[in-house]
Amino acid sequence: MEKQWRSCRGSSLSAVFPPVLMLQTSFQILDISLETLQQLLRRARSEVPSEDPVPRNGIGLTEFSDEILLNILKFVPRYDLILSMRKVCKKFANLCLDKSLISKVLLSRDYQVNDNKVKEMVKETATKIQELNVSGCYWLCPQTIDQISRCKSLVRLDLSDCRLTSLRLSKMLSCLRSLRSLAIDINHGFDSSQLNSESKATLSQVTELKQTLYTPSYGVVPCCTNLERLLLYFEINDYTRDGTMVSCQLMVGQSSVPHYENLNIFYARLAPGYVNQIVMRLYLAVFSVRVPENLRAFVISIPGNFPESGAAAKNILEGMAKNAALEALQLPKTWVDSTSFLQNLKLTAPSYLNFSRCMVLGSHLIHRMLNDGKDFRSLISLNLSGCIHCLSTDSSRNADDDIDWEVPETLVSACPNLQHLNLTAAHHHSHQGSGKHLCAILAKLKNLHSLALPVCSISDEVKNSGSPPAHSVQPSGHSLTFGFKKNIRIGVKTYHPKNSLEQSDQNSPNSSFRGLLEAVPFVYEIELIGSSFSSSMPRNEPAIRKELPPCPQAKQIGDEEVAWLSHLKLLKSLTLAQLPGILNGAGLLQVGMMCKELRVLSLANLGMLKKVTYMPYLIECFKHCKQLKDLRLEQPYISANIQFFQALTHCVALERLCIISRNGTFQPDAVMLFMEHCCNVIMLHMFMGETLVASKNMQQALLQRFKAERPALNVVIYPLLHEGLADVIRDVPLTHLDEITLFKSRVAEEPPKLWW
Repeated sequence: MEKQWRSCRGSSLSAVFPPVLMLQTSFQILDISLETLQQLLRRARSEVPSEDPVPRNGIGLTEFSDEILLNILKFVPRYDLILSMRKVCKKFANLCLDKSLISKVLLSRDYQVNDNKVKEMVKETATKIQELNVSGCYWLCPQTIDQISRCKSLVRLDLSDCRLTSLRLSKMLSCLRSLRSLAIDINHGFDSSQLNSESKATLSQVTELKQTLYTPSYGVVPCCTNLERLLLYFEINDYTRDGTMVSCQLMVGQSSVPHYENLNIFYARLAPGYVNQIVMRLYLAVFSVRVPENLRAFVISIPGNFPESGAAAKNILEGMAKNAALEALQLPKTWVDSTSFLQNLKLTAPSYLNFSRCMVLGSHLIHRMLNDGKDFRSLISLNLSGCIHCLSTDSSRNADDDIDWEVPETLVSACPNLQHLNLTAAHHHSHQGSGKHLCAILAKLKNLHSLALPVCSISDEVKNSGSPPAHSVQPSGHSLTFGFKKNIRIGVKTYHPKNSLEQSDQNSPNSSFRGLLEAVPFVYEIELIGSSFSSSMPRNEPAIRKELPPCPQAKQIGDEEVAWLSHLKLLKSLTLAQLPGILNGAGLLQVGMMCKELRVLSLANLGMLKKVTYMPYLIECFKHCKQLKDLRLEQPYISANIQFFQALTHCVALERLCIISRNGTFQPDAVMLFMEHCCNVIMLHMFMGETLVASKNMQQALLQRFKAERPALNVVIYPLLHEGLADVIRDVPLTHLDEITLFKSRVAEEPPKLWW
């Protein structure tokens, strides 16, 4: 291999290595080079320049060709390239300012960036930046955002979650004459009349707009007369902090009419609330008059029922049937009131369909969708979450929710290229005498990347028949206890982790779920959510105090089934919710040991609710989660003690931690020690059972200690059952609230590649 590394000096990577070995060799080169880059960054940041970067095995990093180095340097944060790496040597001074690296700057959710780094970076490369994404950088001060106006060549700009007034926006847009894509927030006090003529001229050329509304307003939509892509996020609260109802009136006038003539993509997502729905109707009014001829995507995501009149909805649907050839579609569930609505719509090579919680019986919907002669081989993403009996027929609608096998078989056959599939929030039971299983049918979808299933749907008939195996567990001394007393449940088989997949498969009964996991090796996101699960963490309502009982079939799913998830070597995101069959959590340890790429882990209501029996193995699991960035735990009784937080310090990449536990407790000293050891943690949310005084004291102590060195730090510690919880939640940055704090199924939630 050393000969291979030496032979690529000054040569093109594609000319040196055969295509078959290209990927493997690239990773091997990166493994060495990135380690060397870390040394170089430490040296550059300490302002000790060097003409010859640190070699390893006699090979200097500068000996690689420019092509190889550029592919390596793109893994380095842009501000480090500009402020540090280019000081290493003369060769790096030129490469780090290469157009391929500098023209597109992605700072989104880079929690290590600060105001000084952004200002210096813009100062050095303002004229070369064409795309800049600072979405989610809520901690940057307005003066830093003002510096972006120096980037005269900007074509795309994303300022979501950044503090921006209408006057600052006007000044910035006046300087960005080449802008074509824009993402902004519309906050309280925004006044479109403060936009000057130069800024309106810039907006008139914008073709892509993403707008998040925190107050009733059209924002800048009326000024964007050539829109082709419009994304709207409605986050308006119904009441002000003093309890006053928010007015839904918008400014009336010629400038308040949205221009949708050239619109290709329309996307709207609403947070719960009456005001959001009323304001949304104003944005939809134009569609009821005329639907754009070039419309390819019409997606509206609304929780609950949408209070739209039947006539207006009918006009919009008729307009889409006449003018639009849709590739992506999601409608308010009250609009889909009959199985005939799809018959008239033009679906041209559809890639995304979302019928989440559709009122029409799911099986009728699927049959109508597949039997109208339309080609669904292009379909990539399908969301049938909450569709009533979407895999069953009228005759099988009973307490057992048995599957009509013709439905999933037809679905899989007609949509062989599905990559994202969501079937949660419903009961799908494989009948014992049918000889078929839902997982075996889904195993034919070889291109699956993300999958969300109800827990009861993976239950095997062999486990449902007969009595539980009379299998005594090993004494507690033979398993991981970590100071916790291990309960022994007589007559229940307990799973113990294995050292390898081969060992775990030995003497393991045949399972359709395991067969599914083995058949879809490219899955990187999976969700197993109980059909009746509802998170106790609310958005605008009081916290839920009592859980609904799980589906009886879900009780058959335990540690062994969770352990089978370790077959997914590429797994990056795992969500498990309402699995009452979990005993000791050994399956979690198996996942932690085998799934090295795991970055997001969300666990809710596993096993017994009044005692966290899986905690010992979860603590051991943390020691293997070196790539874990987001962790969410929800359980009525969690003791966040010193053992728990000490184990979390092994998750060296952890950035966000959220704990939801209405009767849970925490140890202040353990929390403080954890934050001192985990320097990358910038979000800590704990909604537990501690008193208001203890919670506020802990929050204040953490902010005083770490805020200065971690500008992005967001700490919220508050009693879950306190009446003031809703006011606290509204202050949480949307990027955290939406991605981790609030529980929801995220598979096939929105069309792929919705925004750049």
